[in-house]
Amino acid sequence: MIKEVKVGLWEKIYIPEIIKGLSVTTKHFFRNLLNPKNIVTIQYPDERRQIAPVWRGRHRLLTKEDGSLKCVACYLCATACPSKCIYIEAGEHPDPSVEKYPVKFEIDLLKCVFCGMCVEACPKDAIAMDLIILDIAGYERKDFILDINKLVVKP
Repeated sequence: MIKEVKVGLWEKIYIPEIIKGLSVTTKHFFRNLLNPKNIVTIQYPDERRQIAPVWRGRHRLLTKEDGSLKCVACYLCATACPSKCIYIEAGEHPDPSVEKYPVKFEIDLLKCVFCGMCVEACPKDAIAMDLIILDIAGYERKDFILDINKLVVKP
């Protein structure tokens, strides 16, 4: 059985919590005022944080030396994806030495959990999640559905 705790007037008006919050804010204010080189805040558009090389950024499809896609539409990335956010349509390649290629390749970033399983599953290293594209922002839902044109980015 849970015992009900009696709350006095002092706790009901939150005076101790307000004092604790103000003391933390005041402490940080004066610490940053007296020693500005230890300030944690950065001015975002002008300054950028250092990002670890293993960070998983936005997806991009890699190309060969001649500019054609490395992707052979094997569907391994779509199969490995736990959130099922990758959609591929394969088509016959005009070059007889290449069996097939992706006619349509879409990634829905709103469903993606950025786990990197698609990158691990790809036998041709055709998909990457790296530091080339850092900003993932948009105003509409359609901005987060990436097709082949948005996925192929030259570094």
